[in-house]
Amino acid sequence: MGFPIIGETFEFMKPHDVLQFPSFVKKRVIRHGPVFRTSLFGSKVIISMDNELNMEIAKTNRTIGVPKSITRLFGDNNLFVQSIESHKHVRSLTFQLLGPQGLKLRVIEDIDLLARKHMEEGARNGFLNVKEAASKILIECLAKKVMGDMDPETAKELAICWRKFPSGWFRFPFKIPGMGVYDMMKARKRMMNLLKEVVLKKRASGEEFGEFFKIIFGENERGKEKMSVENAINYIYTFFLIANETTPRILAATVKLISEKPRVMQELQREHARIVGDRTEKDAALTWEDYKSMTFTHMVINESLRITTTVPVVLRKPDHDIQVGDYTIPAGWTFMGYPNVHFNPEKYEDPFVFNPWRWKGKDLSALVSKNYVPFGAGPRLCVGAYFAKLLMAIFIHNLCRYRWSMKVETTVTRSYMLMFPQGCDVQFSEDTKVD
Repeated sequence: MGFPIIGETFEFMKPHDVLQFPSFVKKRVIRHGPVFRTSLFGSKVIISMDNELNMEIAKTNRTIGVPKSITRLFGDNNLFVQSIESHKHVRSLTFQLLGPQGLKLRVIEDIDLLARKHMEEGARNGFLNVKEAASKILIECLAKKVMGDMDPETAKELAICWRKFPSGWFRFPFKIPGMGVYDMMKARKRMMNLLKEVVLKKRASGEEFGEFFKIIFGENERGKEKMSVENAINYIYTFFLIANETTPRILAATVKLISEKPRVMQELQREHARIVGDRTEKDAALTWEDYKSMTFTHMVINESLRITTTVPVVLRKPDHDIQVGDYTIPAGWTFMGYPNVHFNPEKYEDPFVFNPWRWKGKDLSALVSKNYVPFGAGPRLCVGAYFAKLLMAIFIHNLCRYRWSMKVETTVTRSYMLMFPQGCDVQFSEDTKVD
């Protein structure tokens, strides 16, 4: 269990390659087996690499399991500690915007335009950081859908606040001056105040909100309010933070994986050249039908999610002892289940090889199966899963409209130079040491 209070937190926090499980977990699996107990962030924790146990815990328990030192960063009424009924309601509201129908009607065109804008800006500047570009696309799109149009100064100040949020902030989630979380909490307070000011001003003046707040306030007007303005803002903040921590990182890793496989790159370029070639107007916006026709792109995304998901996908805290096979999961302990099944050679041939063709003929729309859990499982399945896959597909689509080769420079970060025929260099950077 490690030292008192801090347990084995420092060992657990050590940076590691995005395409591998933490060395902390691998060492203890060798020592203790696929399920072991430890102490992290001041909480008692059970870590599991057993897929059957993970799936059973995911299906039978709804209570999210996150150490208190992390949940307190989001406020008292945050997404993590909401009641089961409140969580169901919030998921239902969010799914109206980020479910397939909401993405088709409200989101796809905006993401396409933002992806084009940031890729063109990168080409003009001579470099493009994939993680930064993906983060900007994500935040700009969701901010507009949530808040609607904002005055330029408020939007600029919100963007400044976002830059205070360091990648991997949760590796040391303690509010100590000089640490990243300290700056993040100051930015969070300012951001929450800004969002609240915008909401109250829009409600008072009758200005247009974004689609998400229209959904919430539409329910309020019909007498179905279950979430205050403060809780709604807190939820949006939490959702933005979590989405911004995961999708850009995985997209950067996906670009890296594609660049190392010329055959994959060629097949992607063929598919997206066909999509553009079939249009009456070559510069027309991407349609939902175009997105659904990206068969090989979806194979690439599924394979990338399989091989890059090396973080816990099942986080629960049982309110009673749970018996699964030979294991007893005690009440009150945080359960962290890793997707070790993604690298099981009995389920995936050559599991450490990036091979999109292994998905040929399979259901590419499925978010979860017994052997595939990049978005978790059970009633806490990631509500932003469809949005993440859409963002990845559109980014790849716009990238494939260029022809490029890549040079890799190994320094503190890995830099990927995309060489364009026009003479522009577009640089993709991915931290070598990430959570």
